[in-house]
Amino acid sequence: MKNITNISRTLVGTLFIISGLIKLNDPVGFSFKLKDYFAPDVLNLEVFVPYALLIAIFVVIFEVMLGVMLLLGYAKKFTIWSSLAMIIFFTFLTFYSAYFNKVTDCGCFGDAIKLTPWESFSKDIVLLILLLFIYFGRKFIQPLFPKNTERILVYLSFIGCMALGYYVLQHLPIIDFRPYKIENNITEGLSYPPNAQQPIFEYHWTFTNNGKEKVVVTNGNFPKEEGDYTVETVMIEEGYEPPIHDFTMERDGEDHSEALLNEENLIVVVAYSLSNSEKEGFYKIKEATNKAIKNGYKVIGLSSSSQEVTEDLIEEYHLNFKFYFCDETALKTIIRANPSLMELQKGTIKQKLHWNDAADLKLETLPSAIPNLNFKLKRQLDSIMTLDQKHRSDGLNWDEQIKIDSSNTVFIKKVFKEYGYPGKSMVGTPTNIAAWLVIQHSNIILEYIDLIKEAANKGELSKTYSAMMEDRMLMYNNEEQIYGTQGSTIRDSSDNPTDIIWPIKDVENVNKRRQEIGYDETIEEYGKALYGDDFVFKPYTLEEVEAIKKN
Repeated sequence: MKNITNISRTLVGTLFIISGLIKLNDPVGFSFKLKDYFAPDVLNLEVFVPYALLIAIFVVIFEVMLGVMLLLGYAKKFTIWSSLAMIIFFTFLTFYSAYFNKVTDCGCFGDAIKLTPWESFSKDIVLLILLLFIYFGRKFIQPLFPKNTERILVYLSFIGCMALGYYVLQHLPIIDFRPYKIENNITEGLSYPPNAQQPIFEYHWTFTNNGKEKVVVTNGNFPKEEGDYTVETVMIEEGYEPPIHDFTMERDGEDHSEALLNEENLIVVVAYSLSNSEKEGFYKIKEATNKAIKNGYKVIGLSSSSQEVTEDLIEEYHLNFKFYFCDETALKTIIRANPSLMELQKGTIKQKLHWNDAADLKLETLPSAIPNLNFKLKRQLDSIMTLDQKHRSDGLNWDEQIKIDSSNTVFIKKVFKEYGYPGKSMVGTPTNIAAWLVIQHSNIILEYIDLIKEAANKGELSKTYSAMMEDRMLMYNNEEQIYGTQGSTIRDSSDNPTDIIWPIKDVENVNKRRQEIGYDETIEEYGKALYGDDFVFKPYTLEEVEAIKKN
């Protein structure tokens, strides 16, 4: 009995310490698991949700301390009764989860070792048996060291646990067991291997014929039975599930994940829920991301909050990046701080930082760096771009859009007077097209076309934008355009519409000119993109356009 007791004591104590330290490495993650248990459809203890992190820290430190005291033989009566009480409670909890299938992972070993509910329950039964051996053989438990030495070791263990808990809360877990750890590739984590295990289903068919019921079970084939039927689908074996799922980068109803995960140098600000994020962190986030943008990095935010909420945050803290939507659970799995920073290189995670460590973000100076970026002007122009498209994209409230365009034009004229054209080296991309958009939608193109051309020649703006503006000016003057960028709907005397590409000067060489300034589609392809696949490009003259109008 003495040997059994001491072996049990060693096993339980060691397991308590390992399990507790794994969770203490990531107390925020364990608090998420506790919130699952506190949910209305599980234990219905929502009153404890606000205190989940505090409870998580207490539980894991208490677990480690019980393990230390069991091994040392310290405070024997208190330690054994506390261990029994804790394991009885968790045995009930894991049985409840397994039986009712409420929480599919108990979180006993954090993300290091995943256990199913029944595996967790079995583990707790074994621990309970071992603790019963310890209880009945408690007289054989002797202290390993003198009382004062044990007291010092217990106090040092407690201080060590507190220090570790404080450190990981102020920074990030020391060891990352999640699929989003550094050097893991998100795209690969989302993918299925070629020979991935597929889920296996059983189909329970209930046939009713002449008042009699008959149940037939198949793996998919329709049974050769007669009568009315109902069918129930049951998964008998789960298929392969990628380690990363529910990850998206959505904005305005579109998923941009593929494009963003192919970015060479991407800094991602993760703020999974802005309603409970640590707002003071955004000051440090702003400094780090501004530096990243100046160094040539692309910066975005990821949040589960609505676009309206993220836009308010951008306005409040003068942030210089846009937020995309991602599932909150996925974001909590990626990184434990809210907010936080992550660097991606073609989808591979290179850095992860708590907002406290934002200043430690390691950045290179890339060829696309913009050391003299004017952030104040950039923010103003970003707002201008949003306003420019406010009603233009939906075609509603056009009178309001005209007022906005007029106000934008006044502002841009002041910008031109103070800065010249606000191009790529001043406000970065895509902000460098903001001033172009305003002038393109104004009646003062002729006044600023030379400034736009000069900006394009200096590389501050793509030459395609300069070409588009020049073509629009020519069309408004009822002259032939040069690059074929402008389409028009001509209406005859009976108001019948004809979609055309506005007449082009030297139309035989238009595709060559388009290629020279950076267009990658021919005039024929452009026409289909503009008007649909059925559109066939036909070169018109100015005289033919006038003839259509008079017909």
